[in-house]
Formats: sequence, C-alpha cells, structure tokens
Amino acid sequence: MKNDIFIHLDNPKELERLYRQNKTQFKQSFLDVYPQIKDRPMAQFWKERLEDSKEEIQFGSKKELIFVVIAALIAGLIAKIPSFTSIEEEFFYSRNLGFIVFPTLIAYFSWKNNLGIQKWMLFGGIVLISLIFINLFPNDPTSDTLTLSCLHLLLFLWSLLGFSFVGEAGHTLKRLDFLRFNGDFVVMFTLILIAGGITTGITIGLFSLIGYQIENFYFENVVVVGLAAVPLVATFLTQTNPQLVSKVSPVIARIFSPIVLVMLVIYLFAIFYSGKDPYNDRDFLLLFNALLIGVMAIIFFSVAEATNTEKGKTEKWILFLLSVVTILVNAIALSAILFRISTWGITPNRLAVLGSNIFILINLLLVTIKLFGVVTKKSNIVEVGGQIAIFLPVYVIWTSFVTFILPFLFNFE
Repeated sequence: MKNDIFIHLDNPKELERLYRQNKTQFKQSFLDVYPQIKDRPMAQFWKERLEDSKEEIQFGSKKELIFVVIAALIAGLIAKIPSFTSIEEEFFYSRNLGFIVFPTLIAYFSWKNNLGIQKWMLFGGIVLISLIFINLFPNDPTSDTLTLSCLHLLLFLWSLLGFSFVGEAGHTLKRLDFLRFNGDFVVMFTLILIAGGITTGITIGLFSLIGYQIENFYFENVVVVGLAAVPLVATFLTQTNPQLVSKVSPVIARIFSPIVLVMLVIYLFAIFYSGKDPYNDRDFLLLFNALLIGVMAIIFFSVAEATNTEKGKTEKWILFLLSVVTILVNAIALSAILFRISTWGITPNRLAVLGSNIFILINLLLVTIKLFGVVTKKSNIVEVGGQIAIFLPVYVIWTSFVTFILPFLFNFE
C-alpha cells in the first residue's frame, strides 16, 4: 500500500478509496512513508486527519480471525507433544522451541501477504528440513555444537519470519518495517504476558478459596497452550491495531538509548577496577558478548524507529555516541576471542563468537559512519536505516552456517 500512497498522493479520491478499503493498513503505511513526503500539502492534511481520527480496536476480517485462532490452537498442540508422547520434555523443548512459535507466524505473514504457493512450499520445506536436522542431531548434552545449533536455529527461523514479512517486495523500507515490527511485538508480547500472569494468579487464588488446587492442571494445560499462542496473538494485534503500540515503541527507544549509553560508559570504567576481564574469564566473555548483542539491538531498533519519526539533534548524537561506545565494547570482545584462540586453540564456541563479532563490528562501523553523517548534516537517518537493512542478509548467512554446517566441521562435538 505504501507504493499506492506514493503514486496517488495528488489524487484525493484514490487516497480516500485506499483509506476506506483498509483503514488500519492505510494508516500504518502512510505513517511509515510520511517522513519522505512531509513537505507535500496533501500529506500534511492526511497526517492531521489520521492523528485526529478515533482509534478503535480492530480484529481484522473474519477470515483473518479464524486463521489466527486455528494457528494458535496448532501452536498449543505442538507445545503439548511431550504430554501425549514418550518424548522427554528437556529433549523436545531444547530443540523444538522455535517450531512452536515461528511456523505459525511465518504462515500468518505468508497468508497476509498473499504469497504464492511456491513461497509456501519453500518456507514449509526449509522448516521441515530444519526440524528433521535438529531432532536427528546426536543427543550429547556436553556437545557445544548442539547448543550452538539450537540457539542459532531460533535466529534462523526468525530470519525466515523476516522473509515472509517482507513478502515479494524485499526492499529496504520493508526490512526496516520488520525491525519496527519486532519492537512493537516485544511491547505487545510483554503486555499480554503481564495480563496473563495476573489472570493466572487470580484464577488459582479463587479456586483455592473454595478448596480446589488447580495449579498443576492449569500450568500443564492452560499456561502451556497460552504461552504457545501468545506470540501469534501479539503479532495479530500489532498488525490489526498498530496504534496500540505505535506511540509506545518510540518512547521506549528514546528513554533507553541515553540510559544504555551512560550505563555502558560506566560499565567500561568499572571493568578496570573489578579485576575481571574477558581475556581469561570465559563466563565473563559470554556475558560481555550478550551485552554487546543487546546494545546493538537497541541501536538498530532505535534507528528503525527514527526513520519513521523526526529526531532531535540530541537524540541523533546519543545514537552516534552509543554506536561509538558499542564499537569499543566489540573491539574488546573481539580481541579477547582472538587471544583465547591463539592461546588455547579453536573450538566451536570460539569460532561462532569470532564470526559474530567480526560481522557485528563491520556493521557497526558502517552504521556509525552513516550516523556521523547525520549529526554533521551530510546525510539523513533514513540512510542509516538503509545501511542496517542491507546488512541483514549477512547475519542470515552466518546463522545458517553455525546452525547447519559448523556441527559437521567439528564432528558434532
């Protein structure tokens, strides 16, 4: 619909037709492209109209609601497989957690984007191959490659979700939309979990007052099935009611970016006084890399949000400084990995972390260069978002390598 808005921006009747055809999708698409057309009088008029319009909760079409209900039930049944089979819970959930969540989400966006049968078969085939691969993986609890494959499989399935979200139009704006969707999803997912937790407490408490202890039954059935359905429900709500979190996500990004920047600077100074370092402490290095990935995610999420809204000079500088400090953190982590490899040799974990750190460093450098252009007014924030979007396939390739190829290189050790 974004392309239609661009094409018919000077045609009021056609814009009105698009708006009445699907008000929710029109509003979301219009607000996404508004920073690029904000100088046009017609765009300003529609922005005022959309912002002043009353927001009502939408539940999509009847077909979409039926699709979501059926898909949510399927996700719940998948989550209950250990209950009516002889498969051990630890074995099942450690390897198949992603298959509870992502196949239904991939199917939802494939259906919503009207992808052809070839794309459906492609996604289905990849998911099936992944399912067979991870469940035929030798069952060795001490295997590092098993742990790496299980963790990266979640990222691999997430990347498939990205492809289904983008659909046939794999352009930069769509990839940034996917990053924004993830931010909105986290907000909605958290709200549903909080509401579900309160409901669970009240329900168990009320039944206990009349002498029924339903904790085991409730958690084994209602909670398990509910948790499996929450990701799809959260996705459905963000897509049918973008106004619910469209104003929350940018606020979160604005609040947390400066907080994380200050925390990160203090943390780097604290490292020198703590006596700990990532060069000789393996656990500390793992936490250090987790911190790096978390901060990088905040930067990317903030930039994705910034391409959709106006940013002040201070916010742009915060993003730039945060990127610079994150590069420093990445450099420390990368040097620690190289030190450990040169001292104790190569292992699956070290190779996986090394590759991740190298790609993250390259991406951060490119993003930081673009952000420097933003703060010096030589480029705009949309170009930064484009730089992030272009690099996303690199992470997909590396994730695929760690999931499916690395175990064979190290003989599944």
